[in-house]
Amino acid sequence: MAKTKAAIFCVFSVIFLMGFLPEAQARVWQAVSAGDTHTVAVGADGTLWAWGNNQHGQLGDGTTTSRHAPVQIGSATTWATVSAGNSFTAATRTDGTLWTWGRNNHGQLGNGGAADSHSPVLIGIVTDWLSVSAGEDFALAVKTDGTLWAWGNNNWGRLGDGTTTSRASPVRIGAQTNWASVSAGQRHVVAVRTDGTLWAWGNNRWGRLADGTTTDRHSPIQIGTGTDWLAVSAGEAHTAAIAENMMLWTWGYNRSGRLGDGTAANRASPSLVYRGGISHIWHSVSAGSNFTVGTLFNGTLWAWGNNQHGRLGDGTTTNHSIPTRIGTATNWASVSAGAEHSAAIRTDGTLWAWGRNNHGQIGDGTTANRHSPVQIMP
Repeated sequence: MAKTKAAIFCVFSVIFLMGFLPEAQARVWQAVSAGDTHTVAVGADGTLWAWGNNQHGQLGDGTTTSRHAPVQIGSATTWATVSAGNSFTAATRTDGTLWTWGRNNHGQLGNGGAADSHSPVLIGIVTDWLSVSAGEDFALAVKTDGTLWAWGNNNWGRLGDGTTTSRASPVRIGAQTNWASVSAGQRHVVAVRTDGTLWAWGNNRWGRLADGTTTDRHSPIQIGTGTDWLAVSAGEAHTAAIAENMMLWTWGYNRSGRLGDGTAANRASPSLVYRGGISHIWHSVSAGSNFTVGTLFNGTLWAWGNNQHGRLGDGTTTNHSIPTRIGTATNWASVSAGAEHSAAIRTDGTLWAWGRNNHGQIGDGTTANRHSPVQIMP
């Protein structure tokens, strides 16, 4: 069966990363996710690591003790994908199982209960989970059969099941079997199907759904008519997406210039992002709380929006309303924007972080804010 556009994009990203890895390193990282005040990452060896705020057990080490440096979670070496939400975490293993831990006051762990879990708990018995995205207090996941599932807090209809009823266990969203990827923001969700179409639902204040209105949607609605969307990321109140031609589009709330279009005007429809009138060829993008970070295919790192606590990583605390290059390195592979900090992986497998560090979410062993990327060593 022919590969979908989204699958091809993912495969290319893996090749891009692996093609530059050195022969030997103390620790090579393959994935990282910056949450509200904690961070989780997967090593190339399949091990799971976490650090930062642990008030609700969101690190998964069996305690509620915050950690200022990465700690390994369990001894399993089969972790595949991970997503840090607001005080909880969700992840998948290579065997297709789904695991969650941390805060559970709205059923965001998906285990049918409401009690916090300080260690990873298996969700159900199925083994066909492909990827998962943790939002504010809810989560969504895609299975290998292309179906979409959601659970947790359903205010504003962010689960997409047509209601505003919260769910403590995964419920299937619609009957479609062609979902490729999904991104859970604070109060809204965006997703891409294998046919390249873009969909959104949930809270639509400031036009964060990009349907040209500010009306909340309780079920997925298609955004525009395009069939060339590759990747999308939902932030606090804005969204960023990359199309097949590798151009970057943003929409929603634009305070502090988080849309990157040089203005502070909100956008209720996708707006093309330029810098100095010249478009860039984007490789990855991540929307944070009120800022955005992304990488280009030339390996450079860019950020824009609110820069309080140095979350943009340019060495200052000055906001930027257009993409601003971070440092001089040309080997950035992927990046994840959290609430007030970011984490990224370079093509050599090293892990870097910057921004607010009041809970040790940077992972450098301190609680000092970092205005520029610092390498994280476990």
